[in-house]
Amino acid sequence: QVQLVESGGGLVQAGGSLRLSCAASGRTFSRNAMAWFRQAPGKAREFVGSISWSGGTTFYTDSVKGRFTISRDNATNTVYLQMNNLKPEDTAVYYCAASRKEFRHYYNLVYDYWGQGTQVTVSS
Repeated sequence: QVQLVESGGGLVQAGGSLRLSCAASGRTFSRNAMAWFRQAPGKAREFVGSISWSGGTTFYTDSVKGRFTISRDNATNTVYLQMNNLKPEDTAVYYCAASRKEFRHYYNLVYDYWGQGTQVTVSS
């Protein structure tokens, strides 16, 4: 059974940093793109960023470029989201996702596996 488990969320002041982790189990994702999404209260879930199977390519939504960095460790089947200079508008539940497709990574890729999410709250 595939599981994606996020951790690292919490409450932080504006300008602060958090590092989210997503641990995958049940299968390896070393050949699959992975991504982070977020959903703020009353809003639709939105794409935050993604990373290719090798870590060589990343995509980010414009609002987080220069502040957020996605990385991965295929040895431990873990993907990370480093969030710096956080803003109140970054407040949301953050979800990790993984694609079923192997060796595919593009901006509108569909993701098949999802975690339960971790809350990030940024106070002003």
